Amino acid sequence: MPPHSASSASSTPSPASSPSPASPASPTDPAAPVTVGELAPRLGSATVIDVRTPGEYGSGHIPGAFNIPLDRLDDALPALRTAADGATPGGAEGLVVVCASGARSGNAVGRLASAGIEGASLDGGTEAWAAAGHELERPEGARSVWPMERQVRLTAGSLVVLGLLLDLAIPGFRILSFLIGGGLVFSALSNTCGMAAVLSKLPYNRRQPADAGLDATLGRLRERTAGTGATG
Repeated sequence: MPPHSASSASSTPSPASSPSPASPASPTDPAAPVTVGELAPRLGSATVIDVRTPGEYGSGHIPGAFNIPLDRLDDALPALRTAADGATPGGAEGLVVVCASGARSGNAVGRLASAGIEGASLDGGTEAWAAAGHELERPEGARSVWPMERQVRLTAGSLVVLGLLLDLAIPGFRILSFLIGGGLVFSALSNTCGMAAVLSKLPYNRRQPADAGLDATLGRLRERTAGTGATG
């Protein structure tokens, strides 16, 4: 019987390990909010994303902010990921998300974190920026539109009063008031707002005819990111 060769086993080529497919980005923890005082001196190097409706954005926005409405955030994830990857993590020089008061931007930052994109919400939003004496850009000819939070309060309050008034003539209509109240409670518990989503579809909250749209905004964002990377 021929002697067993230990080298024969070791010389047997092992199958080449195939590269594992790239896994999606892991979720990250949302960064702490950025204050107006932290953002202002770094505005030129920060990438500011305004998630309000186009109508609100046209009423006045932080200079240089890119308008990506909250309901279109998923469409912008690739461009936002590229912008965030080239930014300083966890600070005002990175990706800063803003809305009117900070509620929607906080929601957006949480969604970005779930997609593995780090960003920070501006504490107090555009209202805090303006209250601190900083200028807002307003496109020429843009209409003035109430902040979404104010639109929701007006609509909800009007529907509650309408339900009570109609109940005086047609008993049972007060159910409308109860439904609106229940909807507001659910909105607070779930940190969502169905009424805001509906109101954002109204014509005065949509993009104006002269606005080139989200694709053009994302194109400018990519150009800015590429320029920043080239000079960095």
